[in-house]
Amino acid sequence: MATPDELERRLTLLTAVARHEALRTRDALAAPPGGHDGPDGTEPLDPDAEPLTRAEALELLALGELIARKAGYGRQLSVRSARRAGASWSQIGAALGTSKQAAWEAHSRWIDEQSEQRRDEGQWGLDGPAVTAARALAGEPPEAGV
Repeated sequence: MATPDELERRLTLLTAVARHEALRTRDALAAPPGGHDGPDGTEPLDPDAEPLTRAEALELLALGELIARKAGYGRQLSVRSARRAGASWSQIGAALGTSKQAAWEAHSRWIDEQSEQRRDEGQWGLDGPAVTAARALAGEPPEAGV
């Protein structure tokens, strides 16, 4: 069975999205197993489309999780780039589909996590000067209603 961790080792984001889209489309067009229920209740959208196998349905789920993970990995780096380019927290919040306060808080947690990773685990993360620069770029918490 495909798992997000196993797929992550084999697939780039682009190939994961392409495979997810192919399976999702086929799933949407095919008749459900054991039936021919299309939009009007009589025929599938595409009579030639094969329903997903159990393995493919599970792969579709795993691909969705993998895509969400891969998209999330670079989110805070993109937030930092947006701040460098002059974006306000209101604009960043809107781009993320959240409030400016929630966007700022998520970014601040990410900075803290990067600092902890570097200090506690010796892994890649932000060192002291980089944390200071990231906090300066993030600025103070946005005021409510501003």
